[in-house]
Amino acid sequence: MTDEITARLGREFYTFDGRVLEVFGSHPRRFHVRNTDLRVTGPDRKGRRTVVIVTGPPEAPATEHTWHHSAEEWQRAQGWEALLEAVRAAIGSARDAGRADGEPGT
Repeated sequence: MTDEITARLGREFYTFDGRVLEVFGSHPRRFHVRNTDLRVTGPDRKGRRTVVIVTGPPEAPATEHTWHHSAEEWQRAQGWEALLEAVRAAIGSARDAGRADGEPGT
């Protein structure tokens, strides 16, 4: 992936360059795909969804970042689902590459 993907959801702006997911807002954060797991749950009965990013290796997760989004926020967020899919794909590729390289914990 060579193009940056961007999306705005709620008060935060997200960018993904194929390796690093950056979140800009009141508490900026960076997540590298080789040290990240991404989960999306929902929608619940009111259409709300939750996005969880866990950093650290799978056998010893370090921190968890959680965002809760209303159905309205999710629908208004242009490019959001494409960004999430790109991040998921990159995480999967990084894990596959780690397995091929014989990295422990992958």
